[in-house]
Amino acid sequence: MERPWPALWSLVLGFFMILVDSTIVSVANPAIMRGLGADVNAVIWVTSSYLLSYAVPLLITGRLGDRFGPKAMYLTGLVIFTLSSLWCGLAGSIGMLIAARAAQGLGAALMTPQTMAVITRIFPPDRRGAAMALWGATAGVAMLVGPILGGLLVDGLGWEWIFFVNVPLGIVAFAAASRFVPRLATHPHRFDLLGVVLSAVGMFLIVFGIQEGQTYAWGSIAGPVTVWGVIAAGVVVMAAFVWWQRRTRGEPLLPLGLFRDRNFSLATLGMSTVGFTVTSFGLPTIFYYQLVRGMTPTQSALMMVPMALLSGGLAPLGGRVVDRGHAKAMNIAGLALFALGLVLYAVLLTPDTPIWLLLIPSGVVGLANIGIWGPLATLATRGLPPHQAGAGSGVYNTTRQVGAVLGSAAIAALMQARLAAELPALGSGAPAGEYAGGTLPAELHAGFAAAMAQSVLLPAGVLAVGLVVAFFFLRVAPAGTPDCPDDAAP
Repeated sequence: MERPWPALWSLVLGFFMILVDSTIVSVANPAIMRGLGADVNAVIWVTSSYLLSYAVPLLITGRLGDRFGPKAMYLTGLVIFTLSSLWCGLAGSIGMLIAARAAQGLGAALMTPQTMAVITRIFPPDRRGAAMALWGATAGVAMLVGPILGGLLVDGLGWEWIFFVNVPLGIVAFAAASRFVPRLATHPHRFDLLGVVLSAVGMFLIVFGIQEGQTYAWGSIAGPVTVWGVIAAGVVVMAAFVWWQRRTRGEPLLPLGLFRDRNFSLATLGMSTVGFTVTSFGLPTIFYYQLVRGMTPTQSALMMVPMALLSGGLAPLGGRVVDRGHAKAMNIAGLALFALGLVLYAVLLTPDTPIWLLLIPSGVVGLANIGIWGPLATLATRGLPPHQAGAGSGVYNTTRQVGAVLGSAAIAALMQARLAAELPALGSGAPAGEYAGGTLPAELHAGFAAAMAQSVLLPAGVLAVGLVVAFFFLRVAPAGTPDCPDDAAP
């Protein structure tokens, strides 16, 4: 394929934009609460609605790319994403903003699988590691740049501009993709509509139950319907979804045959823990910076500069190391460093910690990112044949988004639970916006900081699961040589 790099850079621009929107809202949450009169749980649904509508369709949007062409699906999703970004900025109520974010997530779901599918199809195996390194660096940097950009926009122009900024970026991304992304051969697919319904219903029930559990004191929602009953129903529906994928005689939504590839199976599990962690750890830290330390959104976002600088600056080096056959070792080191950084945050989130000390875990997490995104993508896709590129990309990205939406719901529930334990008045629901402007009374700082520090330990624990998984990868051979057939040392 001629000129694959311009095509990749064109896709990276849109991919960067949608991933920034996964995290950019975290720094704006207090401002949105104040501006729209929302409470903590409602404002977290602004993120969860985006992640949920992003995660559920990914299994089918990868197939749509195979059927109608990844370029056509990418451009369609980009239009939906850009227009819904405008809708988000114009929203006048928290309910309208949540609905607009759900539409935005649908556009992102159409776009994301096409990026990995195009990389797999236009780059030969011996050059795919470098391409995946760029893709992975984009994911890592976007997740970290989101809060920084969000802080600058919220302070300078207002929270609405974290969405308005996507409009000119979307136009540029559309023009670049139209010009440089090639039209690739399509493959006929049948679509499992029952599978779509089962996966959507199951995911919604689980996420709703986890996130709203504290609201209903983990008891009755309405009559005999309890929070735990809703979560259990979601698990049952998801089990029915997996059973249906095994039984259907048509083309399953979730091709279970992909999981015969050991590295692909392990990479999807590892990426789900990363998605959970990246989405969840920023919420308690941003609330700590703004409400306990009295920082502005920009100041709190600047605390993440070491993450962005190290993650982006060292990404090319990480790509070269991966191409030399060290993806497994890189991933183990990256996950271990990330977990260490989160534990450091948990230790340092106190009312009187010197601010400069909090830059240390930020740098550790940034360094960790070069060992996560690119290496995991390489491990996941190296063994996939081209005709399964769309399906594999859809499944891989689905696991990341499933992890992210569960992370958003779980951290919301844990933050409320810890606030209820440390500060009963806040945990039971402070008046909307009362503490959203950085006006938390000094006597509440210690309890609030303790609740946020305890909450950060949740993503650290989940990431530890990903670290254990990483030790079981088969080593990927250096670019240009046959893959290692056995479980060689990293």
